[in-house]
Amino acid sequence: MSNPTPDPSSDTRSVSLGQAARVWAKIGVLGFGGPAGQVALMHRELVERRHWIDEPRFLHALSYCTLLPGPEAQQLATYVGWLLHGIRGGLVAGGLFVLPGFVAILALSLLYAGLRELPALAAVFFGLKAAVLAVVVEAVGRIGKRALKSRALVLVAALAFVALFFFDTPFPAVILGAALVGIAAACVRPDAYGETSVAPAAVVRESLIEQLARRGLLAHTAPSGRRAARIVVTCSVLWAAPIVVALVLLGPSSVFVREGLFFSQAAVVTFGGAYAVLAYVAQQAVEEFGWLQPGEMLDGLGLAETTPGPLIMVVQFVAFLGAWRNPGSMSPMVAGVVGSAMTAWVTFVPCFLWIFLGAPYIEAVRGNRWVRAALSTITAAVVGVVLNLSVWFGLHVVFAEVETLRVGPLHTVVPRLASIDFAAAVLAAAAMVAMLGFRVGLPATLAAAAVLGAAWQLLA
Repeated sequence: MSNPTPDPSSDTRSVSLGQAARVWAKIGVLGFGGPAGQVALMHRELVERRHWIDEPRFLHALSYCTLLPGPEAQQLATYVGWLLHGIRGGLVAGGLFVLPGFVAILALSLLYAGLRELPALAAVFFGLKAAVLAVVVEAVGRIGKRALKSRALVLVAALAFVALFFFDTPFPAVILGAALVGIAAACVRPDAYGETSVAPAAVVRESLIEQLARRGLLAHTAPSGRRAARIVVTCSVLWAAPIVVALVLLGPSSVFVREGLFFSQAAVVTFGGAYAVLAYVAQQAVEEFGWLQPGEMLDGLGLAETTPGPLIMVVQFVAFLGAWRNPGSMSPMVAGVVGSAMTAWVTFVPCFLWIFLGAPYIEAVRGNRWVRAALSTITAAVVGVVLNLSVWFGLHVVFAEVETLRVGPLHTVVPRLASIDFAAAVLAAAAMVAMLGFRVGLPATLAAAAVLGAAWQLLA
């Protein structure tokens, strides 16, 4: 796949926070396709087109973000923003990554609660889902091409996919296993994880972050115990503040207090991305709290999959309906908005904490052979993780019915072949041909798919 044309207006000698904010806003608005599509989009914009960060550093950051609870793509944006402009840059990058999705999910939640029957909107989503599948497939190829630099790493990615898709192995176990494999390989072959060039030989342009490092302008990335303590205290206070306010004003039985506490808990156990925790969230929301009716979680997941931003934003939809059904003295719609805001806050404040606290130490060990070996194999395993999510998503787009197959240790999802949706399959194939064969841009592909999907659904 050819590299995107460099942006002629991008001057890597100096990029102001305002200039960077416009790029982060663009990434936030176009952030469709879940973590696979979002990471691919950031790679295209930040590594290939603008040369803000070099390939090894990008993959190093991605590997760290994969280890964290929460959405890795949002945390990767925060990490790169922090590298460029410190904490302000991280807040801008991470915040703009989330904001478009927050607004979209909130608007759709209002429509869902108020109208319920939205054939036109459902028709648009039908087309978008097919196009997003093409985005995800492109992302697997793009990330894999750059992360899998040896047969051993290809094998790691394949084993990670098999463990996740066919045996339902817990995500943390896959990542830990990959790290141990990398460290063991480094012991056997100390030169196996040396720095390698992943760009074409003709491309020697120095990244912006490397320029800043050479000029001594990355002092904020150095570890500091005092600064780490301030970050922990500040983020902890911000994290708890809205819950405490709701507790004082409305009491412990308030739906806002319960949502704040529950989704704070969910925010620290979302290892492996949103899919790893959605089953738990759905069960608690339906059976324990009564916030959702059976089947509504799938509606929320559909909204989150076809709007920009992290897939974990589906919890915002859950919180909206929970507060809408338990408004207290507020109007249902106002309560839904407050519940959405509360949940988005307690979901993403921890993401900034993990980055601002841990990133300086990850940067400090970037040249360490053992760490590089572990993170290289983790990155390879991430390709398998992304492939697993891609297959899962593809099965749910192309087939109306899927079922879980369990045979001994085997535990996988298989489609009911008779339930194939030929329209979705054709749209997805057309989107793949457009993006991979004719290099049609993401916005144009999404727009065309939305129009064609709406026309098919409404006219069929």
